[in-house]
Amino acid sequence: MKPFSIGYRTLKTAVGAPVAIYIALLLDLEYYVSAGILAILCIQPTKRRSVRAVFSRFAASLIAILYAFLFFEAFAYEPFVLGLILVLFIPVLVSLGLTDGFISSTVILLHILNFGSLTWSFFGNELLLMIIGFGTALLVNLYMPSIDRKLEQYRIRLEDYYSTIFREVATYLHKGESMWDGRELTEVEQLLSKAKALAYQDVENHLARKENRYYMYFDMRERQFEIIERVLPAITTLPVIVGQSHLIAEFMEDISEHVHSGNTAGDYLEKLNRVKKEFAEMPLPKNHETFIAMAGLYRFIGEMEEYLEIKQSYKGFEPKKSMPLANAATS
Repeated sequence: MKPFSIGYRTLKTAVGAPVAIYIALLLDLEYYVSAGILAILCIQPTKRRSVRAVFSRFAASLIAILYAFLFFEAFAYEPFVLGLILVLFIPVLVSLGLTDGFISSTVILLHILNFGSLTWSFFGNELLLMIIGFGTALLVNLYMPSIDRKLEQYRIRLEDYYSTIFREVATYLHKGESMWDGRELTEVEQLLSKAKALAYQDVENHLARKENRYYMYFDMRERQFEIIERVLPAITTLPVIVGQSHLIAEFMEDISEHVHSGNTAGDYLEKLNRVKKEFAEMPLPKNHETFIAMAGLYRFIGEMEEYLEIKQSYKGFEPKKSMPLANAATS
C-alpha cells in the first residue's frame, strides 16, 4: 500500500476549481460550475503541457460552438442532433490534433443543447466560462516547485555508483577475482531512467528554455553507461592477469576517485594515451591465453577512450553552491 500524500497538482486543482467557479458566479454566468470543470481539465503536471491543454481545449470549444450553430439552428435542439454533431466533430478534432479538447468542447455543446438557443449573449457567456476556467488553470500552474535539489541528489548518487563500478573493475584487474555482485549496474539503469524523466519535466516547466543542463548531463551519463555495460563482460572473462592489467587497474582507480560533473576529460585522455604507450612497450604475449588477455585489455582501453570522449564533448556544469557537492575532479 502506497503512503498517503498530497501532491502539488492536487493542491492546484483544489484551489483552481473553486476559484474559477467563484469568479463565474460573481459574474452571474449561466452554468457557472462548468468553469471549475474547465479549470480542472487544464491543470497539468508542467507549464508547457498546461499551455498546450489550454490551446487545444479553447480551439476545440470554438469549433464546437460553430458546429452547434450550424446544426442546432438548421435542424433542432435535440439529442439526436448532438449525436450527429459528434459523429462529424470528433474526426475533425483528430485531424487537427485537438483530441485533448474533446471533453471541454462537449461540455460547451451540452450547455447549448440545454439552453435551447445560441444568441450572442449566450455565446459571450460560454466564452467567459472558457476564459475563466482556462485562465485560472494557467495562473495556478505558473508556480512549479524547484526540482533542482532532487536532480542534484540523483547526480551525486549516479557518480557514486560509477566510482564503485570503476573501483571494482580495478580490483578485478589487480587480483583476477572480485566479490562484487554488480548491484550498482541495476541501480544505475533505474536511476538514469528516473533522473532523465525528472529533468525532462523541468524542461517542460520553462516555456522559453528548450534544454536542461541536468537532462544533458544524464543523457551523457547514459551514453557512457552503454559503454560500461558493453565492456564489463570482456574484462571479467580475461583468461589470465598480465602485467598490463595492473597498469590499467591503476588508471581505473584514478578515474574512480575523480568522477563528477565538471569537464576535464582531456586530462584523462592524455593519461590514457600514456597508458597506451606503456602498454605497447611491454613484452609481447608468450602464449595464446596471454594474447587473448592483452587483446581484451587493449579493447578495454579503446572503450574507455570513447567513454572519455563522450565526457569531453559535454560542456559540463558546476553544481550550485547551496547544494551538496560530490568529490571534485572529472570523468
